[in-house]
Amino acid sequence: MLSRELDRLKPLDPVVYALPRGGLPVAAEVARRLGAPLDLVLVRKIGAPGHSELAVGAVADGAAPTVILHHKVLRDRGVSEGYVNDATAAALKEIERRRFAFENARRPVSPEGRVVVLVDDGLATGATMEAAVAAMRAAKAKRVIVAVPTAPVDMAEKFRTLADEFMALSTPEPFWSVGSQYRNFPQLTDADVVDILMRHNEARPPAHPAPAKP
Repeated sequence: MLSRELDRLKPLDPVVYALPRGGLPVAAEVARRLGAPLDLVLVRKIGAPGHSELAVGAVADGAAPTVILHHKVLRDRGVSEGYVNDATAAALKEIERRRFAFENARRPVSPEGRVVVLVDDGLATGATMEAAVAAMRAAKAKRVIVAVPTAPVDMAEKFRTLADEFMALSTPEPFWSVGSQYRNFPQLTDADVVDILMRHNEARPPAHPAPAKP
């Protein structure tokens, strides 16, 4: 459904980036319909002490990692600078592990000067997507589009200001969770990510194939 709504982007020659793991099956379908390259933006949420689902920030991979912090939540929770530093270091370590795990299946694409479509399975706190948008801005993307199947109303309002364009197919109230909007919402593994990327790559020739050997 999301890919059909984004079909109008074909003439813009976009690049589709998934927020793994959950965003990849959605992003792969979007990329397939658009005939677009598919890559990952590696992001990690920084959870509050003792409440990992509550985001106090997030970090995104890049030439220089992008860190965004929700200062009001940090103040309200009394989160120390030391905790933030340690949690950020742990997030970067996990990003590095994932980069290594996925590297043989990826075809990295630079967002510089490109129309970028950031796709996740949905938004809840929005922290990782916010970091992904900031990372794409830092990498000099021409235009940043955030596209998700579902999001709460307040997140939709927020990302309409953060991104050049925002799309959510569903903004239910009350919003219980991303998973509650799906009939099937399995937890994906690293192996699932590799498999989806490999299948997408097999169906799409490289953008710049290597010259034939004489």
